[in-house]
Amino acid sequence: MIQRIYLTGASGAGVTTLGKALASALQLPHVDVDDYYWYPTDPPYVQSRPAGDRVVLLKQALVHGHWVLSGSLDGWGDELIVDAQQVVLVDTPTPLRIERLKDREVLRFGERVAPGGDMHAAHLAFLAWAAGYDRGAFAGRSRPRHEAWFKQLKQPSLRVDGSRCVEALLQQVHSSLP
Repeated sequence: MIQRIYLTGASGAGVTTLGKALASALQLPHVDVDDYYWYPTDPPYVQSRPAGDRVVLLKQALVHGHWVLSGSLDGWGDELIVDAQQVVLVDTPTPLRIERLKDREVLRFGERVAPGGDMHAAHLAFLAWAAGYDRGAFAGRSRPRHEAWFKQLKQPSLRVDGSRCVEALLQQVHSSLP
């Protein structure tokens, strides 16, 4: 049976972590939206690809039929979600997400995100954007947009608590698969 699972949520919710773990457990390819959303630049995450280009590239990556796709297609990738057989929304409290993001950024970029580093201002702006998720304070994904989108889904869907350990989340998602 073909399996297509789409995971999404706020930045820092654990979407990619769970996506990778789920793909590994199910022996499916894992595709992360960020790899297609952004051009590879230094510093990273400063130039996004046009939405049409992202969709074309993702369709090519998903062509084999079986996949776990993680990330945000919010507002531009709806045609890719139609093929998902299961949609998982990873819902994680904002304070935990922000701590994860701080840790991740320091791990990835080290001194570049510290005061005086070439990525410090971008790092602070990113954290402010991520902290505004619950209110929908900035453009892009937000809790109000995710909630409205999640309610209208036609596919089987599941909301999981991203503060739980990956093993518990894997068990919850696996037991809900059609």
